[in-house]
Amino acid sequence: MPHVCTGDSEAKRQQILNGAMAVFAAHGFEGASMSAIAREAGVSKGTLYNYFTNKSDLFGAFVQKRCCEKLPQILAPIQMNRPPEETLTTVAREMVKLITSPESLMLYRIIVSEAPHFPHLGVIFWEHGPKIATEMLRDWIENQVSLGTLTVDDPTFAAEQFFALCKTRIAHRKRLYMPFENEAAEAEKVIHSAVRVFLAAYGANTPDSTAKP
Repeated sequence: MPHVCTGDSEAKRQQILNGAMAVFAAHGFEGASMSAIAREAGVSKGTLYNYFTNKSDLFGAFVQKRCCEKLPQILAPIQMNRPPEETLTTVAREMVKLITSPESLMLYRIIVSEAPHFPHLGVIFWEHGPKIATEMLRDWIENQVSLGTLTVDDPTFAAEQFFALCKTRIAHRKRLYMPFENEAAEAEKVIHSAVRVFLAAYGANTPDSTAKP
């Protein structure tokens, strides 16, 4: 049974997760061994197994840690009482930043390359990341529908669409190691286009409550 971490043991757990990230990034999931992770983390195999029962457990903890660190920052704007366009723009900017970060690109490549042999990796990632983000954005969309600012028949599908729009061009190319001449400008184009397309599809035909008379 995995060790329950408190105090110094939590620091040791983070040390192991940092070592795991380096090994997973270099060798993928299948190529990573618990022995290599223990060496990279600077701990014994006995200590490693005291915290994580197996490699899948360790990978899941790494994914969960990553999501717990990043999702609150991305989704914080939906907790604020701001106009839909401003909220969606902020969420899109944070989402583009996340999905194009080196760690996220590494995770995506591992999961896609290993999925045929280890399909549970995709489930682990989905449960801790996209599912949570989609549900939170869905709840915000439902609230906006009740306020009359959006018209949406399927809030979950609409949330998935919005996040898909945020992946246009820049995320796909980064995943394929394709270079950009002006990545910042491309990112801003993706962000604002995603918001415009979403609001064109789902924006209610009501006056903007923030507009001046």
